[in-house]
Amino acid sequence: MLEKVDLSKKLKKEEAKAKLEKMGVELSHLQRECKAANIPIMIAFEGIGASGKGVQINKLIQALDPRGFDVYTVNRETEEEKMRPFLWRFWSKTPETGRIAIFDRSWYRRVLGDRFEGLTPKKQIPFAFADIRSFEKQLTDDGTVIIKLFLYISKKEQEKRFKKLSENKETAWRVKKEDWDRNKEYKEYLSLCDEMLEQTDFEFAPWTIVEATDKEYAAVKIMNIVIHRLQEALVKKKHRDEIEEQIAKFKTEESFEKTYQIGVLSGVDLSKNLSEKEYKQQLDKLQKKVEILHSELYRRRIPVILAFEGWDAAGKGGAIRRLTSKLDPRGYAVCPTSAANDIERKHHYLWRFWNKMPKAGHIAIFDRTWYGRVMVERIEGFCSTAEWKRAYQEINEMEEHLVNSGAIILKFWMQIDKEEQERRFKDRMETPEKQWKITDEDWRNRAKWDEYEKAVDEMLVRTSTTYAPWTVVEANSKQYARVKVLETVVEAIEKRLKEK
Repeated sequence: MLEKVDLSKKLKKEEAKAKLEKMGVELSHLQRECKAANIPIMIAFEGIGASGKGVQINKLIQALDPRGFDVYTVNRETEEEKMRPFLWRFWSKTPETGRIAIFDRSWYRRVLGDRFEGLTPKKQIPFAFADIRSFEKQLTDDGTVIIKLFLYISKKEQEKRFKKLSENKETAWRVKKEDWDRNKEYKEYLSLCDEMLEQTDFEFAPWTIVEATDKEYAAVKIMNIVIHRLQEALVKKKHRDEIEEQIAKFKTEESFEKTYQIGVLSGVDLSKNLSEKEYKQQLDKLQKKVEILHSELYRRRIPVILAFEGWDAAGKGGAIRRLTSKLDPRGYAVCPTSAANDIERKHHYLWRFWNKMPKAGHIAIFDRTWYGRVMVERIEGFCSTAEWKRAYQEINEMEEHLVNSGAIILKFWMQIDKEEQERRFKDRMETPEKQWKITDEDWRNRAKWDEYEKAVDEMLVRTSTTYAPWTVVEANSKQYARVKVLETVVEAIEKRLKEK
């Protein structure tokens, strides 16, 4: 595909300068409009080595207010980044609403430079393409504008620029051995670029190929495409919420109602219990096992993600305390989740959870999770119908990416009945040292028990996967629940260690 692109296109400097000045005024205006409309923007510069990405980024930002954008240079992964899922470092850099993030190379390094150098295992390539699609789809569905620019020059032009840079003492450092390797194997590298463009030219995040032999022509084309995409985004923004709600109304929930009249939760046996003696014996044995397994996880660099959800007063905190009581505190983190703060609300709802994902060998324990999107946010109207409906797939894709990156994911739903919850609420109100645990919001949520039960049933059915299963914990008995959580964790870790 790329070999057919006409690289002879040129513009005179005077003509290009005049066009850029005029378009610069328009781009500056659009930046302010996008900020006012709370539209986040990501611009990814990819392309052939020495095609002028740095030069073109510099020309583009001259028209922008520097307080409204960030520029990121994406090099090889650091040691810290190697211990995380590959998209982690890009999720952490996604812009808040109204800001622009510009990437000098991007998440595509995984399937281009790193692939060419053999740093991305061949078997990981299909997963990488799938993960990239998911990443871009989730962001664009949430309103982010993603502009992808591929700067293209010929092998001859690349060699000419490398020589020019190498002959100047001030720029020679910019040309590395791997750059010359890519020039020697230009055709092979170009085939990787062709495949990448074909696999990732999505309707929601299309590629623009920039003929970059003539820098003036390239600068004008880049400015033009950015302006066009921002104008388009502003028009879509005006009607987006209204359109999404109209579409959602056509997706009736009747089929789900009929299929799942007898829900997952209604079939849970809450009479399960343990004697005090059995509880103490099993608790001690399992805690010692978890302690040993934690060390082995660290040695083998396996990350673990434990997600706890459940009814208010179902015993999430107690289960977490028993789970962590003998763990090395340097190797785990408990992440309590409350309502999103002002900064978090300016990002995609998954952003704050990506930032807390554990590095290899560590454990992250979430006390309430990203599933709030399809429970409390759904019931309380904190997100649109279209947003929570698409969240099931977004969450499944995130968890699949984490598992493909080596993580163990276990998700626990702590189940109690309505009578047991009432008893625990009253106990908290009557016990001074427990009163801080009960709030008016807990009682308000209780009044919507049936709505929440329906949402939880749907959540369990749609997001319990082979790679990230849900475990429903019978929690009317706190002792039984704590032991079941520990047993499930031990069993999952031991299974992974045997596989390794």
